[in-house]
Amino acid sequence: MRRRLILLASVLVVLVLAGAGSVYAFDQGRKDRIAEGISVNGVGVGGLSAFEARGKLQRTLLDPLNRPVLVRGQGHRFTLRAADASVGVDIDGSVDRALDASRSGGLLNRTWRELRGGRVREDVAAEVSYDNDAIKRLVTRVARRIDRPAVDAELDLAGGNVNPRPSHDGIAVRQGWLRSKVRRTLLSTGDRETVRVRTAVVKPKVTTAQLAEQYPAVIVVNRGGFKLTLYKNLKPARTYGIAVGQVGLETPAGLYHVQNKAVNPAWHVPNSDWAGDLAGKVIPGDDPTNPIKARWMGIYNGAGIHGTSDDASIGSAASHGCIRMHIPEVIELYDQVPVGAPVYIQ
Repeated sequence: MRRRLILLASVLVVLVLAGAGSVYAFDQGRKDRIAEGISVNGVGVGGLSAFEARGKLQRTLLDPLNRPVLVRGQGHRFTLRAADASVGVDIDGSVDRALDASRSGGLLNRTWRELRGGRVREDVAAEVSYDNDAIKRLVTRVARRIDRPAVDAELDLAGGNVNPRPSHDGIAVRQGWLRSKVRRTLLSTGDRETVRVRTAVVKPKVTTAQLAEQYPAVIVVNRGGFKLTLYKNLKPARTYGIAVGQVGLETPAGLYHVQNKAVNPAWHVPNSDWAGDLAGKVIPGDDPTNPIKARWMGIYNGAGIHGTSDDASIGSAASHGCIRMHIPEVIELYDQVPVGAPVYIQ
């Protein structure tokens, strides 16, 4: 009886060892094969050998990334090649991680899963590498070609030009958006579309309208034509006839500003030879001998714009340096011209 028990135990041990050996052999035979259900970046590799998986991942993940990225905008075309961006996929590492996932669980669990056709539901992440600086360089190149700065309105009053250089909007590439879009396109394995550049409008700091508001009144004096033109918000409003300085006492040319204003002003006679006995005197505004009638707008060193009772002098070089106007017209002009208004005399 004892012999039978020993023999039976020996048979059982042999069977167990044989079974274990079969299980081990079966498991070792599956060591280089990826379990069903496993994918890499969404690409199914279950049931494939390591060699087969590498080939499939090469075709589905890496090869599509070797296409260039095309960028178009404002009539320009730019290209980023995959080689320039050093695009790569860690295929070997991804396959190794897929094999590791296949070997999860104990020997018996793996064998039982394989025998009953079980699956390991796991998506292994493949590490994709690229040179982010290459994307930045591309976007910088795009911006250099497409960006256009805004143009501020400008006025060259010193040159007698009352017509301003108009302002213009500029454009700027939306660089943050473009970097993100190029990156997504570079790393996409789907259909590769051309990236269309998006731009933003850049507004000028000083618009034509804002510049005009800065100049509610500008006076331009044409000595040769005996004309004074008032510009309101840089647009001609009215032209008046004037008299200017006679030979030897010419009205000074250049850019000046209205320094002071007065109604029915007194005349402070300059200490000049032409003034004779009146030199240095002050003639009250209501004195009939006062040649400065109705209004005064001083512009430079005793010279100014004023009304005159000598209407016949308008249209000639007759004054002692001042700009004469008809009395009703100088009154009209006076109310429209503030202190500080530019006066350009040509």
